[in-house]
Amino acid sequence: MGFLDLFRKRAETEKPEKEQTPDIDIYSGMRVEVTDFSGQLLFVAKLRGLRGNTAELYQYSEAALPEDSEPTHVRIRGYHDHEKKAVYMEGVITPRPQRIWHVEELAVARIGNDRAFFRLDTNIDASITTFGGIGAGEKPCKLLNISVGGAGISSAYPYREGDRFLLKVKLLEDRDISAMFCQVLRVIDRGESQFEYGCRFLELNEADQEKITQNIFAVQRKQRKSI
Repeated sequence: MGFLDLFRKRAETEKPEKEQTPDIDIYSGMRVEVTDFSGQLLFVAKLRGLRGNTAELYQYSEAALPEDSEPTHVRIRGYHDHEKKAVYMEGVITPRPQRIWHVEELAVARIGNDRAFFRLDTNIDASITTFGGIGAGEKPCKLLNISVGGAGISSAYPYREGDRFLLKVKLLEDRDISAMFCQVLRVIDRGESQFEYGCRFLELNEADQEKITQNIFAVQRKQRKSI
């Protein structure tokens, strides 16, 4: 093998690998949450009119952006119902009339195994009500965080994975008490009779999800004003 052939072969083997694009399709009708790059929830929407790397976002929650906003680079997180995976996207959004946002440069950044719901950190008094058994009744707890899909809870009372209960919390003083039926997915023993639970909400329809979303927006606004 000549010197030039050896040099050419080495150059070919040293070529950088082509970046892999996540192998998953996004589709019209996907429910998405739009956040800025600091993680602030901007609004919740349905992805519609998908055409290549453009689409429309039909907003159905409040928006943390004014209606005359300049084009804004955002993160868009959705859930693929068929693949059962979270889809993390990016794009540039521009407002349109009737609560519609036009998206350009839409691209899938990565795929995850979680539901990718925006989660708001809190520290609010709440209560857990269980039905049946020796420990049935209402007991105090702390709501540590909340999303459209579930909540993190701290309690002095032991529960097990799979346990179900009614979570009641008043997210804001001027709002009604929210009641969500939950199931325990994760248990963390913090010691000294203190436990943390990762829970998912059960039996929520779209109206329930929208109500939770509106409350999350309201709490987020209050937190930002207090900073």
